[in-house]
Amino acid sequence: MKYLQRYQDGERMNHWAVALLFVLAALSGLAFFHPAFYFFSNLFGGGAWTRILHPFIGLLMALCFLGLFMRLWRDNVVNQADQAWRAKMGEMLRGNKDGMPPVGKYNYGQKLVFWVLALSLLLLVLTGFMFWRPWFDHLVPIGVQRIAVLVHSVSAVVLVLATIVHVYAAIWVKGTVRAMTRGTVSESWARKNHPLWHAEASRKAK
Repeated sequence: MKYLQRYQDGERMNHWAVALLFVLAALSGLAFFHPAFYFFSNLFGGGAWTRILHPFIGLLMALCFLGLFMRLWRDNVVNQADQAWRAKMGEMLRGNKDGMPPVGKYNYGQKLVFWVLALSLLLLVLTGFMFWRPWFDHLVPIGVQRIAVLVHSVSAVVLVLATIVHVYAAIWVKGTVRAMTRGTVSESWARKNHPLWHAEASRKAK
């Protein structure tokens, strides 16, 4: 079976660094989101250490995602061809892939998830700085901080939901996980799911 290179080693390592930091940031953030989740603070050495570590973990995650963003944003720009795919998104969700328009490296759904992740992370960083004690909170009025906490929480929920969609889609489309574990995909996978990218990658492989 012939395989095509979809991701370089650096891209995959960057992706898994973001994934690991996301788990740590989510667990440490959940510890303060609701008392029922406070037990997660035990993973970080208690409440005080969780409060200290959470913003640093979140900032490191955002910086790692920035590296991934700079590598992939051009491939995720929504273009006119994506409108046809969006119009038939319902067919895709029903499992009917045969009638879907041909797409490049990413389809409209994947691009949408990418930009939702980027926007939610940006909001998390911006709002997080506003109530990061004891470094920056004294620079922001308390009323603004309260709004920032709300936006921070909503953005975190959106980020978690978008990540769940991302993971589910990777598992749902058989052969996708291999792209981020080995860096390659089978030629048949590429031809079926991303025919325009398959044609381009095949030309480069020659």
